[in-house]
Amino acid sequence: MKLDVYMFTNNGGRDYNEDFADCRVGETDAFFVLADGLGGHYGGDIASHCVVDFLTTAWETDREGRSCTEWLARQIAQANDVLIDLQKEKGSRMKSTVVALCLGMDTVSWAHVGDSRLYYVSGGGIRCLTQDHSVTYKKYKSGEIGRDDMNFDEDRSSLLRAMGDAGHSNADCGSQEEGGHVMPGDAFLLCSDGLWEYLYDEEILVDCLKSRTAMQWGQQMLLRVMKRMKPDSDNLTLMAVVVQ
Repeated sequence: MKLDVYMFTNNGGRDYNEDFADCRVGETDAFFVLADGLGGHYGGDIASHCVVDFLTTAWETDREGRSCTEWLARQIAQANDVLIDLQKEKGSRMKSTVVALCLGMDTVSWAHVGDSRLYYVSGGGIRCLTQDHSVTYKKYKSGEIGRDDMNFDEDRSSLLRAMGDAGHSNADCGSQEEGGHVMPGDAFLLCSDGLWEYLYDEEILVDCLKSRTAMQWGQQMLLRVMKRMKPDSDNLTLMAVVVQ
């Protein structure tokens, strides 16, 4: 399996970056993970690094005999326990989102907590494989607002689940039964809300279809975002993955 990968992160209009992302790409499989430390909670950057570092280490050392979906659910739960212990050590309520993607030769699995997203481009169309754990997403699902309205809704930062919240941190997981087997030309986008709040799904799709590489795709989206960012914009992070 050959993958083309592009990663980008930026402080936006903030003094420091609470986003963090990493990946592990092998000959037959790959793992991608992105976390967004929650603003307003001291140590958001520590929380996002804690979650990503735990999951990438687990990918390297503890994958025997488990499906990727089961592995993701188990490891995210353990990462949450580690983060809660770190909260006690630091005397902080630091929290984080997480979105993770596992790719194999003929499998795809994903999981998320919070409002960091995973998009899947295939066959000329786009799907968001994750559903935000937020008040705004609840309003969208109930028909109170439209999907395009979510980008501007006043409650979009009010999360209903987050890593570091003992009672509200369970991950939603998905697998190839929902997403289908990946094919050359398929593409995935993991991103924090600092990116997706400035983009419509159709723009993400168009930029992907007219790009030859993951870098071109990422930079096309960033050109749109940079023109729309406000002075106090949130941190933004993306990982673009194209199957070759």
